[in-house]
Amino acid sequence: MVGGKMKIRFSKIYNFSCMKCSIKEEHSQIGKSGFSRIVYCNDPDNPEQLQLKYRGNYVSTTKYTAINYIPKSLFEQFRRVANIYFLVVACVSFSPLAPYTASSILAPLLVVIGATMAKEGIEDWRRKRQVVLFRSDHHFALVYVGVLLVYCKQVQDIEANNRKVNVYTENHTFQETRWRNLRVGDLIKVYKDEYFPVDLLLLSSSYEDGICYVETSNLDGETNLKVKHALDVTSSLHDDSSFRNFKAVVKCEDPNEDLYTFIGTLYYENQQHPLSVQQILLRDSKLRNTDYVYGVVIFTGHDTKVMQNSTDPPSKRSAIEKRMDKIIYVLFGTLITIAFIGSIFFGIETTNDIRGGKLRRWYLRPDKTSVFYDPKRATLASFFHFLTALMLYGYLIPISLYVSIEIVKVLQSIFINQDREMYYEETNKPAHARTSNLNEELGQVDTILSDKTGTLTCNSMEFVKCSIAGVAYGRVVTEVERALAKRKGDGDTSNDVEESSDPKSIKGFNFKDERIMNGQWVHEPHRDMIQKFFRVLAVCHTVIPDVDKKTGEISYEAESPDEAAFVIAARELGFQFFERTQSRITLHELDHRSGKMVDRSYQLLHVLEFSSSRKRMSVIVKNVENQFLLLCKGADSVMFERLSKDGRVFEGITKEHLKQYAEAGLRTLVVAYRELDEKEFQSWEQEFLNAQASVTADRDALVDATADKIERDLMLLGVTAVEDKLQKGVPECIDKLAKAGIKIWVLTGDKMETAINIGYACSLLRPDMRQIIITLDSQDILVLENQANKETIAKALHDSITKQIREGMSQVNSSKEITASFGLIIDGKSLSFALDKKLEKSFLELAINCASVICCRSTPKQKALVTRLVKVGTHQRTLAIGDGANDVSMLQEADVGVGISGVEGMQAVMSSDYAIAQFRFLERLLLIHGHWCYRRISMMLCYFFYKNLAFGLTLFWFEGFASFSGRPAYNDWYMSLYNVFFTSLPVIALGVFDQDVSARLCLQFPKLYEEGTKNILFSWPRILGWMLNGVICSMIIFFGTTNSLMHHVFRKDGQPVDYGVLGVMMYTCVVWTVNCQMALSINYFTWIQHLFIWGSIAFWYVFLVVYGSLSPIFSTTAYKILVEACAPSPLYWLVTVLVVVATLLPYVTYRAFQTEFHPMYHDQIQRKRLEGLNSDSAEEFSDRGKQKIEL
Repeated sequence: MVGGKMKIRFSKIYNFSCMKCSIKEEHSQIGKSGFSRIVYCNDPDNPEQLQLKYRGNYVSTTKYTAINYIPKSLFEQFRRVANIYFLVVACVSFSPLAPYTASSILAPLLVVIGATMAKEGIEDWRRKRQVVLFRSDHHFALVYVGVLLVYCKQVQDIEANNRKVNVYTENHTFQETRWRNLRVGDLIKVYKDEYFPVDLLLLSSSYEDGICYVETSNLDGETNLKVKHALDVTSSLHDDSSFRNFKAVVKCEDPNEDLYTFIGTLYYENQQHPLSVQQILLRDSKLRNTDYVYGVVIFTGHDTKVMQNSTDPPSKRSAIEKRMDKIIYVLFGTLITIAFIGSIFFGIETTNDIRGGKLRRWYLRPDKTSVFYDPKRATLASFFHFLTALMLYGYLIPISLYVSIEIVKVLQSIFINQDREMYYEETNKPAHARTSNLNEELGQVDTILSDKTGTLTCNSMEFVKCSIAGVAYGRVVTEVERALAKRKGDGDTSNDVEESSDPKSIKGFNFKDERIMNGQWVHEPHRDMIQKFFRVLAVCHTVIPDVDKKTGEISYEAESPDEAAFVIAARELGFQFFERTQSRITLHELDHRSGKMVDRSYQLLHVLEFSSSRKRMSVIVKNVENQFLLLCKGADSVMFERLSKDGRVFEGITKEHLKQYAEAGLRTLVVAYRELDEKEFQSWEQEFLNAQASVTADRDALVDATADKIERDLMLLGVTAVEDKLQKGVPECIDKLAKAGIKIWVLTGDKMETAINIGYACSLLRPDMRQIIITLDSQDILVLENQANKETIAKALHDSITKQIREGMSQVNSSKEITASFGLIIDGKSLSFALDKKLEKSFLELAINCASVICCRSTPKQKALVTRLVKVGTHQRTLAIGDGANDVSMLQEADVGVGISGVEGMQAVMSSDYAIAQFRFLERLLLIHGHWCYRRISMMLCYFFYKNLAFGLTLFWFEGFASFSGRPAYNDWYMSLYNVFFTSLPVIALGVFDQDVSARLCLQFPKLYEEGTKNILFSWPRILGWMLNGVICSMIIFFGTTNSLMHHVFRKDGQPVDYGVLGVMMYTCVVWTVNCQMALSINYFTWIQHLFIWGSIAFWYVFLVVYGSLSPIFSTTAYKILVEACAPSPLYWLVTVLVVVATLLPYVTYRAFQTEFHPMYHDQIQRKRLEGLNSDSAEEFSDRGKQKIEL
């Protein structure tokens, strides 16, 4: 930066609350609850402070540590009802009640719990990493142990904890120490381009008055520099020796997450000095454009504000997961029911075993038995049998369901992260699934609620047009203007030029007009006005110039992209701002008299900076002619009322241009100036300095009021128009999402005219769409607001909104026969009434009957309220997308929050469930990944319940066959490994790889997405259908097997089928059936699916051979059962084939009938793909398929 840093006192430039602190009402809370922190500056070993036991500066960003990983992860696993059930069963299995050995149930439970714990460790590692390191070979990362992965993440923490910083020691010198060793009260010195290791109280800097510049991109993503300012009382401490006798006390608020406020008091030299956020330097922000700063440690480690903010997104559960819980309850109910039925029959059979002293089943010795089988106490025996049956039929509950779903979702999220089509090369940002719990929700979104600025647009301002002295300049045609011309049927833009695509184009400047470019403005009739206009742009700002010493090029550090665009525009048109000192701004400008470039300086007297309440910014300068000038720019709503009578010459035509710019979707500011009399200025300055010096609670109000007095009687110069360009691909994306049946709402703070025209430009509004506008911006309302009292006004406004909503509904109802589409536009003032409890239902009814909704002038709170209204009122899935801090509440309220990693910062991303770099990637995220994830999870769950019923109910049928004795049909280890090895991998492959149609066809036929919004694939009829299929399969397997083998010789030596052979026979049929069912259900085969399906079947036979070769003590009924009994028998193989074919036949018949006569939409697409559907007929086919979605 040009100019000596030690000579610049920027505190004399900034005049509002961003630089000064005053005693406010909040400071009276110091010492009370929430404001009890006491810091002894430069005295960390003070006995009183040591008693407070503040945290150290060591940080850990993992959910788990090596110490708490096992207990904490176990706690997480056993919060699930199903896992508690299996744990209880495992414990009870050590008792005589168990129908199987304890090890056979304990082993798979340990495998499942262990795998889930490993997954938790992996996801914790991935979630917290700042650099994405995953590649395709990391798909196999699940084999790593969770503890090891947690350790890997801790390596990153160790790196941060061991960074070096200079701390003031007892030797009165600064010495290096590690970040982790810092304590509250330490005095440290941070150099340029270093990160702050803690939350610091700024004492002084390399600038004489304690100014420093901070980049907070790690906190909120904003790269614009922020100005921080030390108190005047400490800003003179400029060198190391100044702190030899420095001692002070800070009393302040307790640790909290608010990045933008700080309340405290500095007690120094027997005086109290109020502290604000302007004196606080936050951990992980970086010192920029400042050689060094001195500061005192206020918050350390996890007490720092950035760590207080490092929380995961709100806990959200998908609709499928909630329904899955209900299905688990249904299965539990089924389990209890059949256990109860079995125990009743067992009790009856047991009672009849001794009748009149006669033994019916004498071989069971009912006269000499235990309490578990005692005809004399049949009721008690029945109760114990009920407990046994609860364990026996536990296979109805899928033990591996949760871990399988979690593994699948993690792998799905990896595919989302690695999708190259959603990688934005310009900013090097890929898509990022911050949670894997909501993947299927992406395929069920009914309504999208979107921010505009930075989400639909780039939030990268470009100066494109201006109006000076009533003359409009700038010939660039913006995207909105092209859409506007197309809508009006006016394609004549012969006098305009397309937006620049020149690779050498200047960022922030996209202006084309030969009348004033290249110095030609000197030939314009109002060249004096043009000169003053661009001088205002070049002088009225808080931009800092930065000169590259090697190239001589000047770059600008601005607090907003708008300001940077104005300074760049002034530079390109001949008014180059290149130097700033404490009291002077210097331009290199074109002199219209001599035609030469000259240096011109302006003495900077005051800066009245912009605020949301003032909506304007002014500077007071003195030029070389000793003229006192007030240069001002601001919103039209506050500027036109401040014009003098003589300054309104061009007001009418300027307002016309202003309206045209707003319709073109441009952001506008009015530019004006005023010459001040020296005496008037001096009088005002004295009053202003008195207001600044005030230490009362209303200091800011006094300063504002005094500034308002001087910002009057302005002379209008013109209007600026900057464009926040639409992001690439936004119109196409919105059009595709609309075709998918997704409703899109835009919630923006822009004016209605701007929002409407942006809506047309991005295809949110279409020419054939009728508009319903709800607004309170009418002449009658304005007259009423000026004359009536508050109650009357409120009632009238409420009645007006009610009437407009009613009229809108009548329009919608009257047009249903002709299927017209509507767009609803409502402003913020009207929205506050529409969200009233009495009106919200009728407003929502109107809104959901419109194809698009635009809410203008919306506040962050209104955005969240609208999101909640849609979510609760429609009972459909909502997705909110935004890029700024004002979108956080909306993202957290929606079922799915998507953050745009854009210009406004990272707060939206940090609060989101998924992060993308561009809005257009939402098309791929929803229509491809969303559809696939929804379909995969739905199919996976239905199949899980099917396969467990098909297996578990064979146990029940066998129980009936064996007089409900409580004996299982299978060997213990057959049952234990069913869900873990023989059927688990194919279902995981289904959840990860299956595709009903390709990615290209998902985009080509967006109507396919409606299968998710209507929840067709996981509806109760479909779930119950799969369950019925499981019941039928179990019956065919059991009765088919037993009837085929019961009266036949099985072995060569003439022996019939025994208990062990029957169990193997049924189990073989189950394994073949459920895996072949999987093969029939899959739409997209990969070698992995083939490996898992046929490998699972092959593994069953390998297991039988290996397990059967063990000693009978271990293998029991499986001892050489395959090698000696089953494999040599042709009947074994024949029955297996016949039973499996018979079991699959009902499903094959149903699918053949459905595909032929009532095909689902994806069935139609698959058929057309096989027939060679071309792109010309795709649209026609998509329209025909609309009715099929309802099936």
